[in-house]
Amino acid sequence: MMPLAADATVLIVSVARIGDTLLATPVMRAARAAAPRGELTVLAHPHRLEVLRGLPFIDRLHGITKNRARWRGWFGGGMYALALVYGRDAALAHFALRVAARAVAFGFPGMPDDPRLTLVRPEEGTHAVRDRARLATAAGFRVEDVRLAYRVLPEEREWARRYLAARWPDRTRPLIALQTQSFPTKSHRDWPIHHFGELAGRILDAWPEARFLVLGDAAARANAASMTRRLGGRAALAAGETTLRESAALIEACDLYVGVDTGPTHIAGALGVPMVALYHARYPGRNLMPLDHPLCRVLEQPAGGVADDAHADMAGVSVDAVWAAAAELLAARRGVPRTHAATSA
Repeated sequence: MMPLAADATVLIVSVARIGDTLLATPVMRAARAAAPRGELTVLAHPHRLEVLRGLPFIDRLHGITKNRARWRGWFGGGMYALALVYGRDAALAHFALRVAARAVAFGFPGMPDDPRLTLVRPEEGTHAVRDRARLATAAGFRVEDVRLAYRVLPEEREWARRYLAARWPDRTRPLIALQTQSFPTKSHRDWPIHHFGELAGRILDAWPEARFLVLGDAAARANAASMTRRLGGRAALAAGETTLRESAALIEACDLYVGVDTGPTHIAGALGVPMVALYHARYPGRNLMPLDHPLCRVLEQPAGGVADDAHADMAGVSVDAVWAAAAELLAARRGVPRTHAATSA
């Protein structure tokens, strides 16, 4: 494949959930760096645009769906030198071929047969970022920086400061974010809520001044509310009350994030926050964890037996293991003595 010209106009189409959208950001960054005199346009699902807002390497950001793609690009084609397509729907690839001189996509069934389209076979067992980077390689540029990208805007950072000051004027530390649920169709990825409660209790035993933000969307509110009540004034309920970007600004302000495999966990990884990420055996952390993040600790549901069941719960991840990882990261904070480090029971 020919190398990418320095003045190339590049289109990246990524119609996916929050996490999958963020997993493509290293490719977006690399595409812009490979064409420093060109322009990068990103089309994402309208409900996912917000996670890409403010990224400096994206010149134009717009929404698209697979249904809209069928009707777009019939007039005024050839706008882009290259299009990369992340998605299984052939409509997205057809659209890319209408608006770009050449395109690269994964070779899922039903993709168009066109000499201008390069198809790359998906690989099982590869980290999601490196798998997405294979489209870049086929397009003629490399992805060197594999960190996810997310930017908290200044006004969002100020909002988070005011939110926290209103609840804890004394600026008590450490501040810990808890993401207790994934989403309803993936509930097997959730760590039991009573495990989160026990973890919070252990943290408070070691750091009585600790405070907690309980995160999540509206569907997670009931569990999050019960957790917040248990912790009393030491916790604030953000689940169902804050937008995704407001939650991200709160995460950035935290000393530690503990969460299951879902969008905010990818955001925490992109922000470089000290974190403990919990993964189901069916979606191994080694394939999804934030790369080049030295303050990330990954815990996976033990493999074998019931854990091989796609719908087995996450109870196999012990509180002892999560506590040990969380305490290590908290003890490493500046000014916090190492004597707070945890030991397994």
